[in-house]
Order: sequence, then structure tokens, then C-alpha cells
Amino acid sequence: MTQFSSTGAAGSASPTLLTRLFQAREASLLLILLALVAVTTAINSRFLSAQSLRDLALNVAIVALVVVGQTLVLLMKHVDLSVSSVLGLTAFLTGSLFVANPGMPIGVAFLAGLGMGAVLGAINGLLVAYGKVPALVATLGTLYVFRGVDYAVVHGGQITASNLPAAFSGFASGSILGVPNLVLLVLAVMTGFGIYLRSYRSGREYYAVGSNVEAANLAGINVNRRVLTGFVLSGAIAGLAGVLYLARFGTVDAAAGNGLELQVIAAAVVGGVAITGGVGTIAGAGIGALLLGVIGSALVALRAPAFWQQAIQGALLLLAISIDIIIARRAARAMQERSHR
Repeated sequence: MTQFSSTGAAGSASPTLLTRLFQAREASLLLILLALVAVTTAINSRFLSAQSLRDLALNVAIVALVVVGQTLVLLMKHVDLSVSSVLGLTAFLTGSLFVANPGMPIGVAFLAGLGMGAVLGAINGLLVAYGKVPALVATLGTLYVFRGVDYAVVHGGQITASNLPAAFSGFASGSILGVPNLVLLVLAVMTGFGIYLRSYRSGREYYAVGSNVEAANLAGINVNRRVLTGFVLSGAIAGLAGVLYLARFGTVDAAAGNGLELQVIAAAVVGGVAITGGVGTIAGAGIGALLLGVIGSALVALRAPAFWQQAIQGALLLLAISIDIIIARRAARAMQERSHR
């Protein structure tokens, strides 16, 4: 059977070149991150205080978690715009379960969030994989449909911390060796999916589908099933993020997670996940989420106007997409030159 690397189909010249280029890109992001932290700390020494670092880690964690699912979808040359609505809806519904069942075990809440998210993700997957609706159109539609359902269910109400068990709220605020539980859970999910994409054939199939659908079909990959699975996983992860959002903030209303989808997509693309599919890693996407989180915190520490954060996110997204296009063209040119030798 044909083997696939983390940047596309094996056996071609371009994946090797792309691998080197994107590894260099991840290293560049880390250098930019370190430089940003150093400059901000020099201006405001409290930026690296223990509490500031804790707040930064907690704020980035939920975005980084949703980025994992978004990465799976982007690798297949699709996009999931509905993740913010999935997060908001599952957060409120999970809180409602606690209100209706005060003694409900915390583990049941996590399973419920995963299950609800998976069902919502399956709707997206069926529309894209079997309905052949473009992912951008399908998930833009479900973004509003799920948010509309959220508003209908919430009906002007909200879940507050007083409705939640102390143990559940304590999970997000608790820590092990100084590292917040929420951050450890997100790191575990990222590590697991990073290994899955790199070391298992089913994980490498995401790259194959995004690189060349026709070649993936010829290699025996069930493309429709892989696309459906990717969206189900994206939904399930967004559902899990919804449960963690509830535990982190305690108060949830119909606007929970609004606009998160753009942060998630920007983080993934800035982190090296190509919008054209077939290229990227979970680690790179995580670095992208961390970079955007640090930029946001740095702007707050420097007392810059809030609108600059969105402006910088947009600029970085455009820059990252431009870099992807340039790299893809150079890789294609290099492959053509080698084929003519």
C-alpha cells in the first residue's frame, strides 16, 4: 500500500522540500514568539509574572484545543466554520444537564460534551462528504443554524457558577505541579493527535486526501468516510472545548464562543497548516495559537487599543496564506525541474 508522510504523499520530491520549509517556519514562529515575549517583558516586567503566565496558558488552551480538530479538517482541504457555535451550544447544554441533575458525575459531563459535539460534527460531515456541499458553505450555514438553536434553547437565560458542582469548577482552576489541569488535558489531546497523524496510516490519510483526492482514491482510501470522520472529530473536540469553557468561566449564555472560529483558523494557518490542504502539524498549529495568544496578552500589557488584536490576526492570516502559496509554487517548480533531469 502507498505510504503517506506528514506533508503529503510519499515518494514525491515536493513533500521532502515542504517538510524542510515548514519545519523552518515553525522554528521561525518560535523565534518570533521569544522575541515578542522579550520585548514586552522589557517594557512591562509584570508580563512574565506567574499569574500572567497562568492566565495566558488558560486563555490559549481552549483555542489550541479547538485548533486540533480544525487542523484535521484543514488537512483535507476543507474548513469548519461552525466550531464556535458547537462550543457555545455544548457549553450551555452541559450546564443545563448539571442544573437538571445536580449530582451528575463530572465524567458524564465530558462524555455528553463529546457526544453532542460529535453529532453536530456528523451533520457537517454528511453535508460535505455525501451531500457534496462545499465545506465553506455547509459549515457557514451550520454556524448560524447551531447558533440559532443555541439562542432558542438559552431563551435569554444563562448558566452561572452557582449552578455547577464545586468539583467541576475546581477542575479548571486546579493544577498539578503548578500547571493548570485544563492545560494538561489540552496538551494530552494535542500530543495524542500529533502521534496519530504522524504514526498511523489512518492519520496519514488526512494528508493524502488534502494533497490529491484522486490519488487517495486510487490508493484505496475511502475519502468520504475519512472526510466524515474528520468533521465528527472536529465537532467532538469543539464539544469537549465547550465543557472546558463552562468549567473555566462558569457563566455561559447564548453568545459563548462567538467569533472563535476565526481565531482558530488564523492560529492553524499561521502555525503552518496550509489552507490548500495536505500540509501542517498539530505542533505547528499549537504554536500558532500560542503566538496569537501572546500577541493579545502583549497588547493588553502594553495598553494598546483592543482593535489592534483583530487587525494583527488578520494581517498574520493573510501573510501565512501568501507564504503557503509561495512555498507550494516553489515546491512544484522544484519537482518539475527534478523530473526533467
